[in-house]
Amino acid sequence: MLAPTVAAAAENRCGWIENPTPRNWWLEDRDNTWTIMTQVSEEGPEGMDLIPDISERDYVKTNGNYGYACACLKVETDGKETITKILSFKQLKLAQCRNDKSLKFKG
Repeated sequence: MLAPTVAAAAENRCGWIENPTPRNWWLEDRDNTWTIMTQVSEEGPEGMDLIPDISERDYVKTNGNYGYACACLKVETDGKETITKILSFKQLKLAQCRNDKSLKFKG
């Protein structure tokens, strides 16, 4: 008998999207800091190409061409700390994350 497969449920995650150095990406939301990709990863999750150049919109530069922004992503996770698939990405105004009391304030 085959075990039933469990489909990963899409989650809406909103918070600080961080790209501090090449190939390092995290999303810090009210629940967790989610790893999207690190330099040691061979490649990012499926859907990584949905994240545009965040520096073209409301964005804070912290290290050369790298920094952070505010965004909402529809994702699948491992339920612990890793985003395993990106289904959609929407960059928001920095003020939206700064005004969200459930998020740590980014200067």
